[in-house]
Amino acid sequence: MANPNWLDEEEMRAWRAFIATSALLDRRLDQQLRADAGLSHLQYGILVRLSAADGHAMRMTELADDLLNSKSGLTYQVSQLENAGLVERAPCKVDVRGVYAVLTDKGRQLLERAAPGHVDAVRELLIDVLTRDQITAIADGLGEACRRMLAGDGAPTPAS
Repeated sequence: MANPNWLDEEEMRAWRAFIATSALLDRRLDQQLRADAGLSHLQYGILVRLSAADGHAMRMTELADDLLNSKSGLTYQVSQLENAGLVERAPCKVDVRGVYAVLTDKGRQLLERAAPGHVDAVRELLIDVLTRDQITAIADGLGEACRRMLAGDGAPTPAS
């Protein structure tokens, strides 16, 4: 077994800060959205993506990929949103296996009511506590890490 390339003190500080902030931010945003709109953070993300999509509709597989979520996990969340009347499913006209998630008027209206409070919370919890240089560094660094993982370049290889 190869000797691990341990994190130095500053790298460990950055890693721990990222893990803690990510978990706390997700929890606090989830709490805010549940209190203000009755939505989970993931459900809000689904509505946001549908709102921005052409025709307010996306194929379920595309939506799952966009959210970096499993297809089964997304199916469950869309079912919850469908039960609440916020999303509908529609068959794909060119591929009988395909299903679209479509934002309803009720879903659009809820999103419009929820968005200002959500943006305020994002600003209060993260954006407004950072300098512009820190925001740029986070966007550049995490953006690069995300690009590499999506491309498969940054994924750890399984132990043999």
